Amino acid sequence: MLILYFTYSKGKTPRRPGPKKASNIEKDPVGVYCRIRPLGAEDEECCIEMISSSTIQLHAPDGLKANRNGEYKETQYSFKKVFGIKTTQMELFEDVAKPLVEDLIHCKNGLLFTYGVTGSGKTFTMTGSPGEGGLLPRCLDMLFNSIGPFQAKRFVFKPDDKNGMEIQNQVDALLERQKRDSQQAVPKTPSSRQKADPEFADMITSEEACKSENVDEDCCYGIFVSYIEIYNNYIYDLLEDAPFDPIRPKPPQSKILREDQNHNMYVAGCTEVEVKSTEEAFEVFWKGQKKRRIANTQLNRESSRSHSVFTVKLAQAPLDADGDHILQDKNQVNVSQLCLVDLAGSERTSRTRAEGSRLREAGNINQSLMTLRTCMEVLRENQMCGTNKMVPYRDSKVTHLFKNYFDGEGKVRMIVCVNPKADDYEETMLVMRFAEMTQEVEVARPVDRPICGLAAGRRHRNQAFRDELSHRLGERGGPSNAVDDPVLAQLIESLPALPPCELVDPADDQTLPRLIEVLERRHRIRQMITEQFNKTASTLKSMLQQFDTQLNAKETFLHDQQSKLSEKDKVIMNQRTEIERLEKKSKTLEYKVDILQKTTDMYEQDKRSLQQELETREQRLQRELSERRRMEQRMQGVVTDARLKWEKECERRVNAKQLEMQNKLWVKDEKLKQLKAIVTESSGGGSCPSERPEKPERPSRERDRNIGNVFKTRGGGQAVQFTDIETLKQECPTAPRYSIFSSTTRCDSFMYMYRAISHYLSYNKLLNLMLAVCFNTVFDSILSVYGYLNM
Repeated sequence: MLILYFTYSKGKTPRRPGPKKASNIEKDPVGVYCRIRPLGAEDEECCIEMISSSTIQLHAPDGLKANRNGEYKETQYSFKKVFGIKTTQMELFEDVAKPLVEDLIHCKNGLLFTYGVTGSGKTFTMTGSPGEGGLLPRCLDMLFNSIGPFQAKRFVFKPDDKNGMEIQNQVDALLERQKRDSQQAVPKTPSSRQKADPEFADMITSEEACKSENVDEDCCYGIFVSYIEIYNNYIYDLLEDAPFDPIRPKPPQSKILREDQNHNMYVAGCTEVEVKSTEEAFEVFWKGQKKRRIANTQLNRESSRSHSVFTVKLAQAPLDADGDHILQDKNQVNVSQLCLVDLAGSERTSRTRAEGSRLREAGNINQSLMTLRTCMEVLRENQMCGTNKMVPYRDSKVTHLFKNYFDGEGKVRMIVCVNPKADDYEETMLVMRFAEMTQEVEVARPVDRPICGLAAGRRHRNQAFRDELSHRLGERGGPSNAVDDPVLAQLIESLPALPPCELVDPADDQTLPRLIEVLERRHRIRQMITEQFNKTASTLKSMLQQFDTQLNAKETFLHDQQSKLSEKDKVIMNQRTEIERLEKKSKTLEYKVDILQKTTDMYEQDKRSLQQELETREQRLQRELSERRRMEQRMQGVVTDARLKWEKECERRVNAKQLEMQNKLWVKDEKLKQLKAIVTESSGGGSCPSERPEKPERPSRERDRNIGNVFKTRGGGQAVQFTDIETLKQECPTAPRYSIFSSTTRCDSFMYMYRAISHYLSYNKLLNLMLAVCFNTVFDSILSVYGYLNM
């Protein structure tokens, strides 16, 4: 695992900005990129398809669909950019890492890490191979190509062991260099330093070399690198030169995390090596790479068993006003960091079949990645929902080390490496979900900070002044036609000419004294010229400083005005964007209003039509109800008339039949009484002739009008309904074997039957009438039979 890390600070890592209003803090989302590695074999099943330059699609392999009843569906995931299997390392560097190196040079922090399952190509993406250098060597190469001519001498910058930098003067730096050279047992020759490690010999070709054009030439730079690994949630320094005891070897000592005065996290006691070239930085990196823990597993022959963090610190300090030396002010030193992190791949023990220490390593790797995912989830929830939940950075050393990136400021980039083979489908889905969630996390955008208040171009002007001064002082003899300054030209012309120096006579004692006198005069004049030159130079420097101060003030004012103008432009652009958005929204709303208005008109028209139809139907219903009530009243009257008519007719017929039956019963009773009297007389032998039964009177209408009711008949006559029946008893003398029943009893029985049946059928008058007719007929038949038997 490898990380490149930038931090800006004045002598120390950059201070986190104080609390600001959320509306004033500009934030950028975490940049998430996706890289697809090629398949190991051409006939191997693939589960990832690249839809566009920013979208991929995952589809479940056939075997997994069969085992899970086809529940898996095709899903698409979007990234800032997707790099296919034909993407070169240079193309990846141009899009992802090059902007981070630009920010590093401009005192801004950066974090770049690779994420994915084991065997997905994370280490290759970060480190590369001979001929295909990864992101780390290309970042170092671009950094040294950009600031190489402006580097300070070794030991001018010195770490203070508290995540900051100190500045030493030239004398102390020289002593430090001499001390280091004396401590080396076998000092390296200049030629030996040019031999790069064979692992990195041909990583970057000359055609692929690049540099930044926006380098501040008025600063001196120093580059420091450190390399650590996080193994089983412990931090180890890969560049530490610990004494090795072959008899009793000791395990490496773990390091601890500490927080500096600006609340930035750093590894206490970590070795920071100052490097002056790309080759030297490669050597330092390869030294730590050899100590990194890797192992052979079922899924990866060289599987990383730890997270590695490679940190590049860039210290820069401005030159003084003359452009000669570095300002000896610790507060003017700015430190930026770039971290390159190679995260170990997540893996399932069921596939790797890890045991023992490998199983423990896999558990710690998965736990640290799960903590990273949890931190991202809490950050997203806090930013989107406005909550203030505590982010569990301290649960893992990885998240705890880089928490200032997410809570502070800086650019964060993540490269998601995926293996398209079908066996990694389920683990790849989890990686895609984490990447999709990470894109929603926002980090504060780093701001540009001026290094000092001195004018720009100091180094260039000082170098030009030195060249001109060397040219003028190098001239000897008479005046130079190349001198343009009239004052200086006049001084040079005032020098006395040299007398003839030829000695013809050995006894000549005037030539040498005369030459000595002229030379002394020329020496005095040269001293005067030098003093005049120094005064002029001092005056010029004062004027330059004054001009620099004025220019600096004007540039500061111009910078402020440009900042305000930029802010105004941003406000104008935001307002224009907002206006365009509102106009689009207004047009959309107007279109929706038109549609709603048309829909409302249609509904109103339908409502009126339905209302008219409803009123028409209600009127029709009222008419039908009125007609029905009239028909009901009419039918009720007809039924009532018919019922009264038939009731009267039935009553009349029943009364007539009752009267007829009473008359017949009376005649029968009379006959029975006469027969009884005859029988009695014959049996008594006339012993009591004087006792004759009294003859009952036959009911008559004239004598008793209370025994019945009179009704008018249909033909115009009258009918009588008797209400009282006399009882007649008679015995047959010629048929003693027969029982003589009372006619009253028989009549009462028949009448009881008739009344019961009539009561049961009282609801139907027509049936009652028919029953009465049938009853009378049966009754007549019975009486006929009875009469026949009694004769």
